[in-house]
Amino acid sequence: MDWQYQLISVYLTICKAYEEKLCGNMVRLSNHVPMGLTDEEVMTIYLNGVISGHYKVKNIYEYTSRHLRDWFPRLPSYEGFNYRINKLSHLFEGLVESLLADLPADIRRDLPALLDSMPIIMAQGGRRFKACVAQEIATSNGYCATKNLHYYGIKLHLMGQYTNGSMPIPVNLLITNAGTGDIKVWDEMKLPNGLRVFADKAYQRGGNSIEQDQGITLFTPVKKKKGQKLLDAADRLLSSAISSVRQPIECVFSWIEEKTKLQMASKVRSYEGLMVHVFGKLAAAFILLQQKFCS
Repeated sequence: MDWQYQLISVYLTICKAYEEKLCGNMVRLSNHVPMGLTDEEVMTIYLNGVISGHYKVKNIYEYTSRHLRDWFPRLPSYEGFNYRINKLSHLFEGLVESLLADLPADIRRDLPALLDSMPIIMAQGGRRFKACVAQEIATSNGYCATKNLHYYGIKLHLMGQYTNGSMPIPVNLLITNAGTGDIKVWDEMKLPNGLRVFADKAYQRGGNSIEQDQGITLFTPVKKKKGQKLLDAADRLLSSAISSVRQPIECVFSWIEEKTKLQMASKVRSYEGLMVHVFGKLAAAFILLQQKFCS
């Protein structure tokens, strides 16, 4: 896509969401804050920077200052831009909600839903005990079994609708502290009756690989019982079938990470900065998804 068309498209997407929903959440700043740029322009600069392959706020600012100064002649200093972007952190969350609703999907009972979580790491190993940024939500008791990694940070839970021959389309997401168990998130989700959800073993409760509750069926791979070394043939086949259905949700996380570098947040220095990092990059990813599925 032509870079000019991309920039204008991002700006118009933000303007639409701002007029319909976000303007009610704007924050009044003091008279001493430079207001040459509108909220929509500040958010456009950030999202366009991420889409263009610049993942840190400073790199986004330098890219914009060097190449897009004609488009944003009132671009303030880096310090001023960084202040403004952090003050708009709550708007990125609303933007993600708006973009999620506009994706070409709804939760349909005839299609399975896929559920998984992804760690967003602010510190790892021994450093996690010294981390103290964004304590409003981040904790040091996170563990990622896939990476065998203990970390300080938060966790992204994402539900996607299965799409034959394509990447699942996100339909729901939730951000929790790093130590929140996946099964707790499952219990809090409000889903329509008749839905079939495929997830990993972390969402299993009571040792049952297939659980039905309030008209919702949850499928998870079979767990070995205590002392059991191998699963029997039927359980292996069932686990393999469930895993093959839920595997595409991992492709969504891989794609988001490839496009936005969401998973590592070690440079974040505040709660507002963490919210910009998470929801700003998710917004950029969902804009790319809109273009992918709607083109």
